[in-house]
Amino acid sequence: MGSLVFDIASHLVRDPDFLVRGARWLIALGVLGALAAALVGFLDLFAIPPGTRAFRVGLVHMTLNLLVTAAYAANFRWRDAGHRPDAGVGGGMLALNAVSLAALGVSGYLGGKLAYRYGVRVADESTQAEGFVATHRPPDPTG
Repeated sequence: MGSLVFDIASHLVRDPDFLVRGARWLIALGVLGALAAALVGFLDLFAIPPGTRAFRVGLVHMTLNLLVTAAYAANFRWRDAGHRPDAGVGGGMLALNAVSLAALGVSGYLGGKLAYRYGVRVADESTQAEGFVATHRPPDPTG
């Protein structure tokens, strides 16, 4: 998200160099973080029983994340390959950043569905049930 904000802002200031460089490094940090998260994600995916709805959602989530990570890595390489940071971010790089962020949003939605709807790798069922037990009784309105 920050890299897209920096990309847009690079067209609004007179000296965009710091914004272009900042976006590039935010992308690099994001790619490294995504690679680390992918390691844990693979372990989570293998804990889901194959053939289930949650497993299919997990596969789509993983595929989108890998595609987004590849797109951001390509965007970083594109920026690193002779782009002049004093000229602002090019339209193609900006578009790739925006499309990648949109795909990441869809993947995030699916990840939330895995955790909050299917309870994937959140907690066992008895622990989850404890979270819905009332800690106090509301007053009886009938007296």
